[in-house]
Amino acid sequence: MSAVSSLVPARFLTIIAHLVIVITIFWSRDSNVKACLPLEYTQEQYEEEDKKLVVGLSVTLGLFAIELAGFFSGVSMFNCSQGLLSIGVHASASVALLFYLFEQWECSVYWWILAICSPGYALQCICLLVIFCI
Repeated sequence: MSAVSSLVPARFLTIIAHLVIVITIFWSRDSNVKACLPLEYTQEQYEEEDKKLVVGLSVTLGLFAIELAGFFSGVSMFNCSQGLLSIGVHASASVALLFYLFEQWECSVYWWILAICSPGYALQCICLLVIFCI
């Protein structure tokens, strides 16, 4: 098995692991929202923090749609540097999000994880899609 063809399954698994963790956070975000609030909070404060977290998770899912479109279309599937970057980014994000989920970190940490792990890579996927589609 060549190096490129062995990267494809590893990349797919890290993408899916990251996606599953994001969906899990989406479904069980109550404890993470409460970790962002003071001990005594109002319903308005809870709803505001919940809305912020939902927006962050929705942005992440949108970036996943872009990346999966590039991956499944084959545009970025066999690009070696893209594959290595994807594996590193998604593995790092998966580990960080697991700590975020289980340790109930504050909501601002999610935005840091999102900023470090998702937009740059999604931008590269968009560039590859544009280059190969033109």
